[in-house]
Amino acid sequence: MIYPVIAYGDPILKKVAAEIKQEGDIDVKEIAANMFDTMYEASGVGIAGPQVGISKRIFVIDSNLMLDEDSKEEGMKMVFINPEIVEEDGDDWGYEEGCLSIPGIRGEIFRPERITLSWFDENWVKHEKEFDGMTARVIQHEYDHLDGILFTEMLSPLKRRLLKGKLDKITKGQCNYDYKMKFYKK
Repeated sequence: MIYPVIAYGDPILKKVAAEIKQEGDIDVKEIAANMFDTMYEASGVGIAGPQVGISKRIFVIDSNLMLDEDSKEEGMKMVFINPEIVEEDGDDWGYEEGCLSIPGIRGEIFRPERITLSWFDENWVKHEKEFDGMTARVIQHEYDHLDGILFTEMLSPLKRRLLKGKLDKITKGQCNYDYKMKFYKK
């Protein structure tokens, strides 16, 4: 099932998502499969629960989609449930990020080059692993969504002011997109 991607301006994107209970909360396998379908349909590399209207601590990534043929980095397709950042390490490095909830807007965001994360997979197996490079970046971006943080908030105040008009238009559905979206004020 393809979910509509929740657009910038919807309050669910600013809420801290709730932890998922292992017993009787939601069907994480079905939701994860639907999130992957939604992400691929929208040509994304990651998507978080709040972006599909589910205010729960779950996100999926496929960082293989960001890597070119010459990359030495190994991409990963994974489901993360109730993730926790254990450690951030290394120098902050910049990369121009975008977001499925904020179509047509990109900006250079600086993030630590390595993170250690603990999480459960869709089978409720606990993991802890260090990630680096593009995979670490995608994880950090999606993790931010679980805490109600959008990449645009990490831009300089001047850049945010310059984007205000475009962001207001996205809230109203006045933007270009080629995947199913849900707008708060449309």
